[in-house]
Amino acid sequence: MTAYRNPFEGQREPLTPELVKAGFRQESAEFGGVLVNYVRGPEAGVPLLLVPGQMSLWSSYRKVLPDLARRFTVYAVDVRGHGNSSWTPGDYSWHSAGTDLAHFLREVIGGPAIVSGNSSGGVLALWCAANVPDHVSAIVLEDPPIFSTEWPRFRDRDRWVYGSLEYAVRAFGDIESRRPADIYRQEIPIGEDKIIRMPDRFVDLLDRLVTRYQRRHPGRPASLGVRWLPRSLDEMIRAVSMFDPDFARAFVDGRFYGDFSPEAALRRTTCPVLLLHANWQRFEKHGLVGAMDDDDARRVRALAPQTVYRRIDAKHVAHDDKPEVFTTAVTEFAEELINSGAIEGARRR
Repeated sequence: MTAYRNPFEGQREPLTPELVKAGFRQESAEFGGVLVNYVRGPEAGVPLLLVPGQMSLWSSYRKVLPDLARRFTVYAVDVRGHGNSSWTPGDYSWHSAGTDLAHFLREVIGGPAIVSGNSSGGVLALWCAANVPDHVSAIVLEDPPIFSTEWPRFRDRDRWVYGSLEYAVRAFGDIESRRPADIYRQEIPIGEDKIIRMPDRFVDLLDRLVTRYQRRHPGRPASLGVRWLPRSLDEMIRAVSMFDPDFARAFVDGRFYGDFSPEAALRRTTCPVLLLHANWQRFEKHGLVGAMDDDDARRVRALAPQTVYRRIDAKHVAHDDKPEVFTTAVTEFAEELINSGAIEGARRR
């Protein structure tokens, strides 16, 4: 595969006033030639590492960071292939991305941390618990595709998510000509024969706004550049513009999986586990629309009996959709572990 670099690697942008007030700062660390971009909060308690999912940035946690920083020493990263971290075309797998986090836990945090991951970030949290247990005090699995991304189930049974990644590869594979607003042209099933998608005229408007912004701000991540549209729309467009499509391609062609076994990893995991299970649906035509079904959740608990299970009424990225629910769940989980002596507590602000 032709090598190319992330044009935004190492760039830093001003943090929001809310994050500055909460004491956050943006930093980076390099491990074996891979730059990992992250933000960290003030020393405030038990270390908490937040790992976003595929095509998401650390900033997806912006709603929960200030509140979490009152109780934890918070770190939120851009996974390789995302944001201001390095792109590593041809080298994306659970092992390579997990190894970055292992280095981060050892060399940046320097002590056992709670690792909370959303979606594929949840699988990476599990990878850490199984492979570097001395550096993981507990894990939070926020709607992770623990079994639904196993090969060949991912390709043959749960086809909608697989098809979404195929779309990402097609739409954004040409880095020079991709149009980030096209992410909103994807179709989402809500029934066997019913789908929803944004109207083309609206997506065309978003595309024009992005084009105008990029013309005025060359060399910067994409943005809508307006305040009269929901911030969530801009967040996704920005994330897509900073995403290496080979990360998605590695899922589509099977490279990402390597020899990683979620079942074996769960069996090896001895630390406390919190499983947050968001909304999902299953359709005969599309397969699983979501990250895990109830059978998957039961299987996690059977393989790791120490798992605390919480079914939550939230979208897949629960920390953005229901930030208070996410913050409360993580905080109560950690406080119970501290009070029971399962993990070591630390000073609060």
